[in-house]
Amino acid sequence: MNSLDNHAELKLNPNTHLLEQAEFNYILQDVQTPHLYRQSFNYNEVPKIIFNRRLVPMEMPEEIWITDTTFRDGQQSREPYTTEQIVRLFEMLHRLGGPKGLIRQSEFFLYSKKDRDAAYRCMELGYEFPEVTSWIRASRKDFEMVKEIGVQETGILVSCSDYHIFNKLHMTRAQAIDHYLGVVKECLEVGIRPRCHFEDITRADFYGFVVPFVLELTKLRRESGVPIKIRACDTMGYGVSIPGVALPRSVPGIIYGLRYHARVPSELIEWHGHNDFYKAVTNSVTAWLYGASAVNCSLLGIGERTGNTPLEAMVMEYAQLRGSLDGMDTTVITEIADYYRKELGEYIAPRTPFVGEYFNVTRAGVHADGLMKDEEIYNVFNTDLLLNKPPKVLITNTSGVAGIAHWINSHYHLKGDKALAKDHPVVVRIKEWVDSEYDSGRVTAISDGELYEQTEKNAAELGVKIG
Repeated sequence: MNSLDNHAELKLNPNTHLLEQAEFNYILQDVQTPHLYRQSFNYNEVPKIIFNRRLVPMEMPEEIWITDTTFRDGQQSREPYTTEQIVRLFEMLHRLGGPKGLIRQSEFFLYSKKDRDAAYRCMELGYEFPEVTSWIRASRKDFEMVKEIGVQETGILVSCSDYHIFNKLHMTRAQAIDHYLGVVKECLEVGIRPRCHFEDITRADFYGFVVPFVLELTKLRRESGVPIKIRACDTMGYGVSIPGVALPRSVPGIIYGLRYHARVPSELIEWHGHNDFYKAVTNSVTAWLYGASAVNCSLLGIGERTGNTPLEAMVMEYAQLRGSLDGMDTTVITEIADYYRKELGEYIAPRTPFVGEYFNVTRAGVHADGLMKDEEIYNVFNTDLLLNKPPKVLITNTSGVAGIAHWINSHYHLKGDKALAKDHPVVVRIKEWVDSEYDSGRVTAISDGELYEQTEKNAAELGVKIG
């Protein structure tokens, strides 16, 4: 453990302007039996959140950005993408990220010819962002593929919990570090930037294994002059963003420890989260807030088991935190969702924020009435402007005349004096028809086709021109 003595280096922290210990000495604890944190992780119980009430400072980096794992983790839970589909989605990622390249990188599998072809095709597009990177296991055979493709950065799997080191790799902690360092050194020898994926960090012995290992990587970084990134992987979604939670589950504690005890600068720290406990987005935001520059995401959150942090969600979180989209084109989010639905046959839950078919659709008459009076009352933001997705009303037995009027005005693009009021004869007659449908036992929503038919029919009968 670290100790402050007469030889400890002291530095003035530029953020707090306080004199602090600058160097810490954490020695590898090469235990003989695995440390599995059974108090928190009893396999026959829901994991426990344990508090130590230790707080660390919130220090968001000057620059934050998003990285993408759609073509790596995103392919582990669905039918593999074709080369053409990868290229098309990559083009949309480029447009979504904007001129500042806020979607900084995208990682690719290289194991199949299809994936290698896709990586080549995306590199040939000549985009600065997202940069094409790869992912490999910590083996020399995998490393040969990276050299062949010619990418400048690769992810390397460095599993860090005793669950993996002892029970999967059948190694000691010291053996695991030696093995991992060997592959990282090979990367450095040929000038490829390593990105170390600390798998299962939220079940790992943070100060007994993670920090000592990262300190070895820090030495290599300083000696070689090549940046070595640390990706903190919440592989099982155990991370908790609440202040005062004990390690290994504390997201603030992990990011703080990497920055101050392992001496990793913010721009080399990346958070990779999973959504097993509904915490992926919150944990990713917390990683930004406490000092990680990058959060790793996938489109629509598609990934292993419950999925990764949805990339489109972090675009919106960025805008909320920074007060600006900084050039990101959020209308591309709707294009991406439509592409998944129509071209890839992907089911998107209709109430999914931003991309679901009904995310800004209301059924309630009182909400529809509010939308007619002022769209801001019941719409989260100008979804027509930012997502090319105007708010809509789905007509049911609870929609009332307000809902029907809003549907007609929206679908016929009627505004100002041309908009139909709630008491317009066409609206009243359609409301009577809707009531009769539900009085007869109907339980489904009224379709757009039926409403178009009823609008045209009643307008013609009443001699009213719509529009």
